[in-house]
Order: sequence, then C-alpha cells, then structure tokens
Amino acid sequence: MTKIVNHWIGGKTVEGASGTYGPVTDPATGAVTTKVAFASVEEVDAAVAAAKDAFASWGRSSLAKRTEILFRFRALLDANRDAIAELITAEHGKVHSDALGEVARGLEIVELACGINVQLKGELSTQVATRVDVASIRQPLGVVAGITPFNFPAMVPMWMFPIAIACGNTFVLKPSEKDPSASLKIAELLAEAGLPDGVFNVVQGDKTAVDRLLEHPDVRAVSFVGSTPIARHIHTTASAHGKRVQALGGAKNHMLVLPDADLDAAADAAVSAAYGSAGERCMAISAVVAVGAIGDELVAKIRERAEKIKIGPGSDPASEMGPLITAAHRDKVASYVTGAAAEGCEVVLDGTGHTVEGFEDGHWIGLSLLDKVPTTARAYRDEIFGPVLTVLRVDTYEDGLTLINNSPFGNGTAIFTRDGGAARRFQLEVEAGMVGVNVPIPVPVGYHSFGGWKDSLFGDHHIYGNDGTHFYTRGKVVTTRWPDPADAPTGVDLGFPRNH
Repeated sequence: MTKIVNHWIGGKTVEGASGTYGPVTDPATGAVTTKVAFASVEEVDAAVAAAKDAFASWGRSSLAKRTEILFRFRALLDANRDAIAELITAEHGKVHSDALGEVARGLEIVELACGINVQLKGELSTQVATRVDVASIRQPLGVVAGITPFNFPAMVPMWMFPIAIACGNTFVLKPSEKDPSASLKIAELLAEAGLPDGVFNVVQGDKTAVDRLLEHPDVRAVSFVGSTPIARHIHTTASAHGKRVQALGGAKNHMLVLPDADLDAAADAAVSAAYGSAGERCMAISAVVAVGAIGDELVAKIRERAEKIKIGPGSDPASEMGPLITAAHRDKVASYVTGAAAEGCEVVLDGTGHTVEGFEDGHWIGLSLLDKVPTTARAYRDEIFGPVLTVLRVDTYEDGLTLINNSPFGNGTAIFTRDGGAARRFQLEVEAGMVGVNVPIPVPVGYHSFGGWKDSLFGDHHIYGNDGTHFYTRGKVVTTRWPDPADAPTGVDLGFPRNH
C-alpha cells in the first residue's frame, strides 16, 4: 500500500481533502513510494487560522516557556537524528552521512533559538530629559510562513521556525512536495516536546498553496529558499501584499585558486564542495577559477579524486554520492554536459551515462568535469544544481575577481592561497555575501547569518543569526515620563519629603 503524506494543522495530522496528490519517488530505484496531498486554498486557510488562534496565547507566553519547549525539542531531535536522516535519504536520495550532517546543522539553529533571550533583550536610556526614559523592545509579528526547497528538507525549515516560534510567532511550513516526510516527523517531535496546538503547522502542496500563503492577509512574513526566479516571484508577490520577505535565491559559487595555493588541498576542497550532496545545494562550488599556470595540474588532481568517488544508494554506507532527486532533473543536469563541447568546453569527465548495478531505474548521473569553460557557455551561466564542476582559466588575480564580480549571483565564494594579504583583499573586494578563505563552503555558524548578494537574495534580511531574530520581530520604542513621588497630589502621602 502506498504511503500517504498529509498535512499537520492545529496539532494533529489532517488528511488531504482536495483530492489532488503528487508522487514521491525513491531516487535510488525510481519507484513511486509515497503520495503527498496537495492543499487547496481552503486547507491553507485552515492552517493559517489555526496559527492565528494559537498566536493569541503563544505571542503573550513567557520567553521561559518558549525556550523550555525548544530545549525539549532539541533533545528529541538529537535522539531521532537517524530516523529523520533515513526519511531524507529515502525521498531525497542523499547518502546517510550527508543526511545526518543536514540534521546536525538544523540542530545548531534550534540550539541558537534555545538561547534567544540574549537576542531579544531590549535597550533602555534613562533621563533623556527630566524624568523621561526611553526603552526599545522587540515583539513578534504573528503568523509567519516558510516555503522550503527539496535539497535540505529538514535543515532549511529549521533555519526558520525555531527562531520564529522562540520570538513568539506561530508558523506555517510549506515544504517541498518532492520529499515531504521529514516535515511531519519534525511536527510530531514538536508536539511531543509540548508545543501548543497550532503554533507549528505543515501544509503540503504546490503553487496553489504557495500563492495562497503569499496573499493571505493574516500571514505577516514569508521566508523562502530556492531558485532565483521563484525567489524573485516570492519577494514581488508577498511584498505587494504588505508582507515582510526574506527570499534566498540561486547561486553560482566560484573558488579562486591562486598560484601559491596548496593544490592538493584545493583539489580536495573542489571535489567535496562540487560533488557533495550530488551538487544539489546552493553553496556548492560549481566554478573553479584557476589563476596563472596552475590550471593543468589542478584539473589533473581534481580528476584523480573525482574518479574515486563511489556512487550508489544513499542507504548503502559505502556510497559517497547518491542519485539526483528526479529523472527530469537528472536529464536537465546531463544536458549541460552533453552540450558543453559544442560551446567550447573541454570535457574532462562525462558522467552522463552512469548507472548503478541493481538500481538501473534510479536517477543516476556520474561526476562531470569541464575545463577551459568560456563564460558564454550554459554550463557556466546557469545554476546547474548537480555534480558538474566547471574550470575557468584566468591570467591574474584581477581577472579572476572581475570574472566573479560580473556574475549575477553573489551567494558564496572562496579563495585558496597561502598569502594573507591576497586573502584580505579578496574578502573586501569580492561581491558575495559569504566568503571562505581556504574554506570551500563558507556556511556561517548559527550565530552568524546566512545570505548572499545580488540575485542570490531578495529582501533586506539574511536568514538565522541576528538577522533572523530581527526578521521575525518588530521594534517598538516606549518613551515614559513619571512625576516625582514628592510631587504627589495634596493629601496623598508617599513618605517622600517635599523639599526637593
């Protein structure tokens, strides 16, 4: 019997009523294992109504109560790492170690939310005028929504809702319809931790659910992670409906390798950053920029390492890379490789014909490496979101910097060098929101915010860290004047002398 994934509304599972379902496949076998209910407008409205009702009390609850529940959730999440990772592997296809790493990164933000009291502290200025004090406080927004991608079905939601609910908001999550089960497991753990009904809700679905969240008058803010075209649509539409928006878009992350770099370390980094999670991550390094005469040696080292990567089902502990999420996405990724030579690229590794014995119907693709890639090639211009690494050659640091800064994306970037002065110049001159120095995937720790520049971010706030707290709260300034007690009306004796 095919498993059915439903909604979570008002603290319980709610069966889909629209009659519309989407298929969820096991990427390793290509078999449809699950059906996911697609929410109607009415079902989205029910989730928002449950969140609005819950906000009436949750928004006024004590910070101590909120963090106490999050501490219990953190313990449950830790105890259920493997179970959540298995759900991710079954529906996304990534290897178990990658899935565990995803849960660990989400756990980091839960831990940040457990200590949210530091970020929510207000400010006080006394005696700004005679007997006048001014205080700044932060208060929750109300109902907020998160729309999250398939590539990190547990981590990205946990970049959003722990901070949102710790700040006193209630949350409606619309996860990817391609791998929806992790979201329901998280909802069950939150309920087990004691989160009141309606504070966290999940609506499964497609564009119908997304568009309703963007226009619903009771949704105060929308968080999104996904491709740039959709991020732009989310930002434009939700903003037009008066909502606060943080929409993180796509990327084309460059790794600049200077002639003095440790080429073995650079090659190791390029392989792990380009092919980890099968390249299905917005922080993947997809373009290596080799400066000077090191290109041939660097490409040879990358190829040597890439050819040793074992591809197989994510459930196999020996596998280092799993399949892609769908057959359609696999075919799209392959098209960038099959058309590369005609656009002037040198195809060093072609992974398009890869299969895995016993799993021939899976969504398999091997590792591809393209060298001497012109900036006009599709493989360079587009975000491929798969295991395809392009190498570009430049003569100087300045040429490499110009190439990177000319990209419309500005999510993450990295430089590999032994020269501190060169690294310092790069981190100041490069136009990207996250920079790594001899670190290929510079994802910030939880107490620093994650986000890019240019077409990689739409909105004013990055995600999690201090930006996350500011996004999910609004400031209020209170100016107070109290008369001196010695000036109490005649007949009222507060015990203060009247000779001040």
